[in-house]
Amino acid sequence: MAGTPQYIRNLNENLIMDALITQGTMSRADISRQTGLSKPTVSSAVEHLIARNLVRETGRADNAQGRKATLLCFNEKAYYVCGVDLGATRIRIALSDLNGEIIAYRTYPMVVQEANDQAEAMMLELLRSYMNELLEETHLNWNQIQCIGFGIPGVVQPESGRINRIVDPLAGLEQAFSLESLSGAFPCEVILENDVNLAALGEYRSGAAAGYPLFIFFSIGTGTGAGIMVHGQLLRGLGGLTGEIAEMLMEDGRRLEEVLSADGLMQLAKRHLDSLDEVLEVADSNAKADVTVTATVHVEDIRTHLTPEKLFEAARSGEAEALGIVKQYSQMIASALRQISVVLAPNLIVLGGGVGGNGDVLLPLLRQIVSEQFPVQPQLICSKLGEQAVVTGAVQVAVQQTMLNLQQEAME
Repeated sequence: MAGTPQYIRNLNENLIMDALITQGTMSRADISRQTGLSKPTVSSAVEHLIARNLVRETGRADNAQGRKATLLCFNEKAYYVCGVDLGATRIRIALSDLNGEIIAYRTYPMVVQEANDQAEAMMLELLRSYMNELLEETHLNWNQIQCIGFGIPGVVQPESGRINRIVDPLAGLEQAFSLESLSGAFPCEVILENDVNLAALGEYRSGAAAGYPLFIFFSIGTGTGAGIMVHGQLLRGLGGLTGEIAEMLMEDGRRLEEVLSADGLMQLAKRHLDSLDEVLEVADSNAKADVTVTATVHVEDIRTHLTPEKLFEAARSGEAEALGIVKQYSQMIASALRQISVVLAPNLIVLGGGVGGNGDVLLPLLRQIVSEQFPVQPQLICSKLGEQAVVTGAVQVAVQQTMLNLQQEAME
């Protein structure tokens, strides 16, 4: 087909599409000047793109003299894509147009049951119901959805789309969340990717890491992981295992995820508070009476229904025991960051995730440690996209795949 009139016309249409996406609103004459194509060629190609609903007319140009030119633009509403973050406790779904503009965003609970065939089917049905609800709210239908990007807290094998090393709360649902299962559950193309990789992509394209040649997205939450990008490309490595820092070993032999995850932080807090109880028990009751009462009240405040959120709230309010726990925790984070930094020497490290996102508390402590102890000192910042980092990256890969598919359709 190469070299045939049809093939040349399709190349011209893709060239015009690229120009409109890059430049925005243009007239046919503008497109001709921008692409070097003749005006009759542009007019013919534009009519075909309008028929495919990929280009639309927006009105007349505001030129001072002569016949006012008709303006054209890429029709970002021709189709839509979705990004889905399959988290340990929440499912986040974003609906986007072809410009990557998120037009709807919802958060739903992740309902996890004992893993079996019935639970897998129920999970897929739950996902479909959430998606159907969002489409109904936005008055869209499945014919308008071209692609869904899913982010999963586990290793996605590049060749097969199978999952392993999934975060503990979702253990047993690897098959339900495999590329094969998700593709069978939805009537459009599906992309499956590690959630932290998608968060890194989101931060690079439209977040805190835009323009950085080498950066790491360091996610700390229910699990831990790192997305590593070099000149805009994700590093994947053998079996997609690049960035699986959960498997790093600390000095005491524990896995990094056991130490830094939300559960690890809670265990650290419990050990700290238990040790404080022991100190208070042996304190001289007369000389330390006031201190003991005050400390006991503070400890009980922190201990009651202890969660990472409450711990960081207490640290923000200046509670001494909470600050002590967070400082110990920051030393552990810094230990991991140091090992990563001396190997990769990144320009930037972005902290994210449910725990890592508390940058207002963690960053001052970490920056001090970096300045005093690190031989390689990357810039440390917090995620700009927050809880939407994963779905933003998922939307971006879905848009990219959709645009590629539209270009290929024109070539067929």
